[in-house]
Amino acid sequence: MNSIKKEPSFLLALTPILVMIVGLALGVGYMKLKVEPIILIAALVAGGIAWRLGYSWSELQEGVIEKISSSLPALMILWAVGLLIGSWVFSGTIPMIIYYGVDLISPQYLVLTAFVIAAIISTVTGTSWGSAGTVGVAIMGIAQGLDVNLAATAGAVVAGAYFGDKLSPLSDTTNLAPIAAGSELYEHIKHMFYTTIPATIVAIAAYLFFGSEAASSGANVSESVLALQGQLDKIFHWNIILLLPVLFVLAGSVLKWPTIPVMIIASLFSVLLGVIVQDFSFKNGFISVMTGFNVTMSGINMEFSKDITKLLNRGGVSSVNSTTILVICAMGFAGIISKTGMLTKVLHTIMARVKSTAGVIISTIGSCLTVAFVTGSSYLSILIPGEMFKDFYKEKNLAAKNLSRTLEDSGTVIVPLIPWSAAGAYMTATLGVPTVEYLPWAILNYMGVVFAIILALTGIGIAKINKDTK
Repeated sequence: MNSIKKEPSFLLALTPILVMIVGLALGVGYMKLKVEPIILIAALVAGGIAWRLGYSWSELQEGVIEKISSSLPALMILWAVGLLIGSWVFSGTIPMIIYYGVDLISPQYLVLTAFVIAAIISTVTGTSWGSAGTVGVAIMGIAQGLDVNLAATAGAVVAGAYFGDKLSPLSDTTNLAPIAAGSELYEHIKHMFYTTIPATIVAIAAYLFFGSEAASSGANVSESVLALQGQLDKIFHWNIILLLPVLFVLAGSVLKWPTIPVMIIASLFSVLLGVIVQDFSFKNGFISVMTGFNVTMSGINMEFSKDITKLLNRGGVSSVNSTTILVICAMGFAGIISKTGMLTKVLHTIMARVKSTAGVIISTIGSCLTVAFVTGSSYLSILIPGEMFKDFYKEKNLAAKNLSRTLEDSGTVIVPLIPWSAAGAYMTATLGVPTVEYLPWAILNYMGVVFAIILALTGIGIAKINKDTK
């Protein structure tokens, strides 16, 4: 094929993105179809346009492979989380946290507690995924035991997890945003307080006010909790050493040990605990990490309640298979539109019409949201708009920390609200709640964008280069 490539027009570049948006709105929103075929159709349209522009299949395949390869670390963590959850149920770690947690936490404040604990852990460790995959999983079990709205609890966990991901100096995206924008790390973190603190206050107020509504108001909650604890008592033995796998994973996050080896070691240790403490078999331990735990592995001859089976029959690598397929489909689409320059064309066209300071920041937000929606990547939603707008901010006499803050407000924390993103898929697989259901409760994530727009329009918290070169 001719090596000369045509540059796509704006409308041509926009076509596959519109196909995806309309397809998701009609197919998923109205017809209740799965996301994957919609993304594949959009990828097919993008491929047809790419062929018209002069790209060969091997070139498109190269772009697809590049994007899928970039997502492999996230997918490997996802598989490791499947291992971890299956082994933690097998060992009795998660059941023990649930058993004592339902006594210690009031249903009325569980949603707020979920947010605060997840925020603390993610700030200390710098990882949203680690926070959700450890304390988040345990909190979801407690919520189920206390009959608290699972979507509300999951949304609070996600919001708390991304509080730390956004502000912690240990977080990869917190470091990536100032690099992409050309600002300084700690100036960037301080500048994010303008949007993050108000968003946090709104989230806490909402969790306090609506959190009690999310808790069951029925008179039988205490009876159901006692019944749950009674069955857990018959299945598992309690010992303080069952918390060691959780402490090991948290220590690994704080000390920045490699995530995947830490999770695998914790999983194997948990299987060993299940054999020693619970007297379960090694065979069932390895079945648990591959296909998930099942209450029948306890060998107890009794009728298990639906609550118990729903709570315990989970985990394993196979539990994240559908999530893996979704991420691969999304990365395939992103690979084609990135390789052919279609995404860049759309963003450059948007940027060319910007004149005012507010317009610059709002256009940055729009670009971040577009990249996040189309690619499902936290990194790309920071890197692409950061590279595009860096010089433009200088021309408008805007300090680089305005750009780095906007990249985080509309990139980092928005991606977990997108069902086909790696982060959204991870949170769904880990917390057991679909993205669209927990989205309204992940208040911090989208309120940051709202306050970013308010600051852009009012000029509050907008630093100028002549006042602060960062």
